[in-house]
Amino acid sequence: MMKSANASERRQGIETVCVHAGVEPEPTTGAIMTPIFQTSTYVQSAPGEHKGYDYSRGGNPTRTALELALGALERAKHGISFASGLAAVHAIAQLLNPGDHVLVCDDVYGGTGRLFRRLFAKYGIDFEFVDMRRPEDLKSHFRPATKLVWIETPTNPLLRIVDIRAMADLARTHGALTVVDNTFASPIFQQPLELGADIVLHSTTKYIGGHSDLVGGALMTSDNELAEQLRFIQFAGGAVNAPQECFILLRSIKTLALRMQRHHENACLVSDALSKQTAFSEVIFPGLESHPQHALARGQMSGYAGMVSVRLKGNFDDVKLFVSRLQVFSLAESLGGVESLVNHPETMTHASVPPEHRKKIGIDSSLLRFSVGIESAQDLIDDVVQALG
Repeated sequence: MMKSANASERRQGIETVCVHAGVEPEPTTGAIMTPIFQTSTYVQSAPGEHKGYDYSRGGNPTRTALELALGALERAKHGISFASGLAAVHAIAQLLNPGDHVLVCDDVYGGTGRLFRRLFAKYGIDFEFVDMRRPEDLKSHFRPATKLVWIETPTNPLLRIVDIRAMADLARTHGALTVVDNTFASPIFQQPLELGADIVLHSTTKYIGGHSDLVGGALMTSDNELAEQLRFIQFAGGAVNAPQECFILLRSIKTLALRMQRHHENACLVSDALSKQTAFSEVIFPGLESHPQHALARGQMSGYAGMVSVRLKGNFDDVKLFVSRLQVFSLAESLGGVESLVNHPETMTHASVPPEHRKKIGIDSSLLRFSVGIESAQDLIDDVVQALG
């Protein structure tokens, strides 16, 4: 069985990679599924002589299999699995030094912004939040101290699209690294490394896990030096996921391509139906031709995943009444699971964003973010229509 995307000369399809990457029959029994190596330590034949593992913070065979699969998903040389998406963000931030400058996409996950503003800024790192929809306007924002460009695309929760290739080229010209949070697109629909990014980030809690039953994160890169640095940061800090979670995540990856296709198909149908509802002043989905960056999305993505944002006409009481009437969609944090969710960013996922910044970029009380699951698309549409009353 294939261990990585480079295991054969012919490049295999992403569906095949999902099923086979990282997996080999267990040599003792022939078990086709990777065992859960539920151990903290490993017996050594002599001091400093072992079989590749000495302590599970540094490595575990179940996690190794998962990391091979994660790397293969993004066509990367290296995959590193973390205890959470924010633990992966934290590891990248620890590549920086006091005095460094970072350009951050202004419409970014609330937890990422909180980590930068509240934790790392106090160590003398300057995080500048900017609108990245027009890369040509950002040249003046670069400084000699700019070390990192942080991109989300599609963004969370406004689903803006950032031109990965243009931003990566611009960053490289100024000697900066490019990080792309690819959580909303998944590796199935977008491959940032092939567009010039240096590091790809995922909250594996979301689409890669896909079942709302674990928390995890991942970093993928083809830069050997960066991978070595990030692995040391993880080893020193200990932000690793447990063998049981690694096993569940490895199992989830096998159905990722199938699930993402259904998320995509459902979101296309749901967004189109919502666009016809006069109760919404705006429906935001990169797959709609009405999206101002639809052409860019079509150019760098092979599908649009399952995230749809809307603005409901009326006041906050109307919003609360609407979400209380939903029966198939559940009001909850997170996204990317097989079940459909609705989120109110202003009071939930992005409540930690400074109010003035929320107002500036357009996160207000009218905004709702749907994570469209894999149920019947018609049931989802009917649910929204009945909730509108």
